[in-house]
Amino acid sequence: MSGKVDLPNSIEETLTLLSSGGYLADRALATVLHLSLRMQRPLFLEGEAGVGKTEIAKVLAATLNRPLVRLQCYEGLDISSAVYEWNYAAQMVEIRMAEAAGSVDRENLNTALYSPRFLIKRPVLQALETTELGAPIFLIDELDRTDEAFEAFLLEVLADSQVTIPELGTIKSEEPPITIITTNRTREIHDALKRRCLYHWVDYPTAERELQIVQTKLPTAAATLSAQVVAFVQKLREDEALFKKPGVAETLDWATALTELQEVALDPEMVSDTLGVLLKYQEDIDRIKGSRTRAILDEIRMEANSQATIAGSMPAQTV
Repeated sequence: MSGKVDLPNSIEETLTLLSSGGYLADRALATVLHLSLRMQRPLFLEGEAGVGKTEIAKVLAATLNRPLVRLQCYEGLDISSAVYEWNYAAQMVEIRMAEAAGSVDRENLNTALYSPRFLIKRPVLQALETTELGAPIFLIDELDRTDEAFEAFLLEVLADSQVTIPELGTIKSEEPPITIITTNRTREIHDALKRRCLYHWVDYPTAERELQIVQTKLPTAAATLSAQVVAFVQKLREDEALFKKPGVAETLDWATALTELQEVALDPEMVSDTLGVLLKYQEDIDRIKGSRTRAILDEIRMEANSQATIAGSMPAQTV
């Protein structure tokens, strides 16, 4: 794709835009995303890990043909890593050259040293740069991993699309970036930050939607396998004792792995052998493998047979 792509003008166009990028969203998500784009407000997405929050920003970047600027949050993230820092090595070379020339004007030298050419731009500053394709997609990923001090710093960025650098002054974007903030809710984010955003909880998809996702992402997977994988994962999510329930990302990984193994349906032995693709804690694997796996597979087969019986007993429609 080349050239600037216009923003969608309706919820239906937003759904189509996401779908064209391989993202099957429900109408509620498409609605809040559409509003975020039209109102130029950051979108705050909260939900369990692996439900597709980060993927929304990637799909927007691809479908709108905008650069994606990603700020991956972590504990201890600071201004120098997230916003900017000065190129101290280049500044030292500039000082040595001025001294060697024998004409050191301290005031002019200081101004030169703290000019944009010595500024190293990190993700926040990069996100404030409008390109010929429009404002970039700014992904602030897993904000809950940072501390409250960094949250407070982001308030100026989110509210006014600007950053204040003491040596240079305020840098403001020509057009607000399309900002997507994600959090896995490992801690609460301050209300002051949430007020500057539109909010949406991204939940696990229904069985029907998850099957559509698997079929879209893995069209080569056997139909029976895809249906059983989704049904199995949906059953696992009902187990409140699991330490970490599998997300859509894990469903896709598992379906991919089983397809690579040329499986066309689930069987207890293969499920037990590949649970490490689906579950990420040994306690969860120990809980599910063996008799629990066989019980879930029996439930899935019984439900499938029941649905087939009901479908077979329905009278044919006349045209």
